[in-house]
Amino acid sequence: MPSPRTDANTTRVVLTIAGFDPSGGAGIIADIRTLLALGCWPVAAITSLTFQNSETLSGSIHQTAESLRAQILPLVQEFRITAVKIGMLPTRDLVLEVARLLRELPAPVVDPVLHSSSGYELMEPTAREVWLTELMPLARLVTPNIPEAETLTGIPIANESDMRAAAAKLREAGARAVLVKGGHLPVLQSGAIDVLDDDGTVTVFRGEWIDGPPVRGTGCMLSAAIAASLAAGMTLQESVSAAKRFVAGVMRSANVLK
Repeated sequence: MPSPRTDANTTRVVLTIAGFDPSGGAGIIADIRTLLALGCWPVAAITSLTFQNSETLSGSIHQTAESLRAQILPLVQEFRITAVKIGMLPTRDLVLEVARLLRELPAPVVDPVLHSSSGYELMEPTAREVWLTELMPLARLVTPNIPEAETLTGIPIANESDMRAAAAKLREAGARAVLVKGGHLPVLQSGAIDVLDDDGTVTVFRGEWIDGPPVRGTGCMLSAAIAASLAAGMTLQESVSAAKRFVAGVMRSANVLK
């Protein structure tokens, strides 16, 4: 892949702002793998150091707003950032700092990481409040899964209609576009579904249900892949479709290996 230093006009530089999972299953490492696989040059800033392996998360140390800014500013000064993906933002100060920095960057794809798969809280309640009011309106797309959408909207989600209602409520609260991911729904006859509400235009993505053991980090990979596709000039609908194909391929490969 060409370096942004040698091929600045054609290299797609994508910034990911997220937590560090030392097992590599999710967070910054999963984002970087995804961006490289899709032909982008990844640059990154870490919001939190987590203590975990593939089975459990036992704790974390969060960055300060100052340390996060110190990571991002040199990147913005050197590179032309073409897309941004945002993941774990555990504290109110970090959310507000990212919102300030985003005013000089492309509208991001934001994955609202609220809890780990083992149930560990990854975003403080006070951070969630400013996430909704200060960060969400700056996003090109927010990508909650079912539990996250339920927490953010208060709407219990059991079917496609509920997913549409949750997406609409987040848009009413300031989101430009919302992708509610349906992976936590029971297996449906129609397969897996995801609902995209882009400024009132709703698209339902239907795909096969990939049976097998859970694959960690699929939400991170999906949002990073959407950012990579937007950086390539695709529309939002095209970007979501391409990202879903990418993640499905990763899941099939993982299940084969297991």
